[in-house]
Amino acid sequence: MLIGLWIRDVVLIEALDLSIGPGLTVLTGETGAGKSIILDALGLAVGARAEAGLVRRGAAQAAASAVFAPAPSHPVWDLLEEKGLSYARDEDLVLRRTLTADGRSRAFVNDQATGVGVLKEVGEALLEVHGQHETVGLLDARTHRPMLDAFGGLAAEAKAIAERWRGWREAQGQVEALRSQVARAAAETEELTLRLAELDRLDPREGEETELAEERAVLGAAEKALADIAGAREVFNGLSARVAGAVRGLDRARERALVAGAAEAGTAVKRLTEASAALDRVLIEAGEAEAAVDAAAEAFDFEPDRLEKAEERLFDLRGLARKLQVSVEELPSLRARFAERLRAVESSEDALNAAEAALAAAREAYLTEAGKLSAARAVAGARLAEAVMAELAPLKLDKARFRVAVAALPEDKAGPSGLDRVAFEIATNPGAPFGDLGAIASGGELARFALALKAALAGRGSGLQPLMIFDEVDQGVGGAVADAVGLRLKRLAAEAQVLVVTHSPQVAARAEAHWRIAKAGEGERLRTAVEVLSVTDREEEIARMLAGAEITDAARAAARALIKA
Repeated sequence: MLIGLWIRDVVLIEALDLSIGPGLTVLTGETGAGKSIILDALGLAVGARAEAGLVRRGAAQAAASAVFAPAPSHPVWDLLEEKGLSYARDEDLVLRRTLTADGRSRAFVNDQATGVGVLKEVGEALLEVHGQHETVGLLDARTHRPMLDAFGGLAAEAKAIAERWRGWREAQGQVEALRSQVARAAAETEELTLRLAELDRLDPREGEETELAEERAVLGAAEKALADIAGAREVFNGLSARVAGAVRGLDRARERALVAGAAEAGTAVKRLTEASAALDRVLIEAGEAEAAVDAAAEAFDFEPDRLEKAEERLFDLRGLARKLQVSVEELPSLRARFAERLRAVESSEDALNAAEAALAAAREAYLTEAGKLSAARAVAGARLAEAVMAELAPLKLDKARFRVAVAALPEDKAGPSGLDRVAFEIATNPGAPFGDLGAIASGGELARFALALKAALAGRGSGLQPLMIFDEVDQGVGGAVADAVGLRLKRLAAEAQVLVVTHSPQVAARAEAHWRIAKAGEGERLRTAVEVLSVTDREEEIARMLAGAEITDAARAAARALIKA
């Protein structure tokens, strides 16, 4: 609901602060008094198109602020959230705009600077304008489907189809993600298989590199020890032969000394015998040493090519690790990961099959719900058309025909609201084809048709806009038609706030609040003023509307009768 309007330097208004109450408020006054200026100022505040001509002559800029008190559940709060604007659902919402004399404008929502486009979106969420020259809201076909759903009591079905749509989209996203995953996995399956085969062939074990390095060190040392032992054995082999030769030589020498028989020979024989005995002991010790060396060699119990095999294994492991760009210690875990990824390829294909089945089910569920909703909308559309047709004749639109076109959309145009294109269409003359609402011949007809539609929607849980503005909806009609217009405006005001610019006393008589718009001052000081009328002043104004320039007692009596009625 609009609760306040603050206007500065707009055309003939220098400064004006208005408080607006609920129900039906009418604006009356002589032609040219400035009634439309009030609406222009409101339009400026809510983001409507504005030109520099709105700036009062001599002023630097025009400014207008509109203060709204939306319900906590009003969708405008979600719109502010979407636009990143701060708000409090339990506080007023202030829309403000300034316009300079050179045409530059600035927009604000709750004193936060924003774009005029955002201001317009917020404004359109808060009010509708139906007038001689424009109808804001009703001409937008995007509003027709929500209005039809509200009229037909299809809110639960509309919510269900939106949930089905989300489920379908989520299933589609899951399938696309899995398809991408399977495609990537398939592309690397061959390489994974080759790498895994190499790892399986080597069968690396945790800690194997350390074990092999230690084994290689031990085997290397052992091999060197064996080489030293072999060298020692060669020394022993030569020593034994030489010692044995020396013993034989000593034995021959001793025998020859004995043959000589000389006195000196006895001493030589004795020494040769001692030397031979010593060499015998050498041969025995050398044999024992050689046996010990052989035993030591046998203690190194390993295969002759064991060191070579260990080095070859270590070389293979390190070579594969370099190839795969990991450490040797990581090869076992890499092998496990490769195996898991290959298993994942198989499982992802299974998951894809399951996801595709779920997608098909989600699609079928959506299409089933959409079909039911389409049928319900067709029924509701026929009922709405009947209700609107009943409102047209009293509003002097008896030759017009109205219908709700519910057209099926192709599946690729499906959305959260279903598979229907809903459009309100009208034919203004017998035999004329149906067309969109913008095809209506005159602005007055369009405004009265908007009134007929809103009247048909009223009282049916149809979510009327909290504020509706009708600018001279009674233009060119009078008598019973004007009374029918007033009656329907009054019905709308029971559910929403309604502002009406009118020249009809029948309409003005039904208002809860009455503003009289008049010019004051002369020349450069000419200004538009607004007077909120008391009960007595209201009777006088309606009498003026009935009688014209000279107000008679009969006109006053007629005004009282209209108000009482």
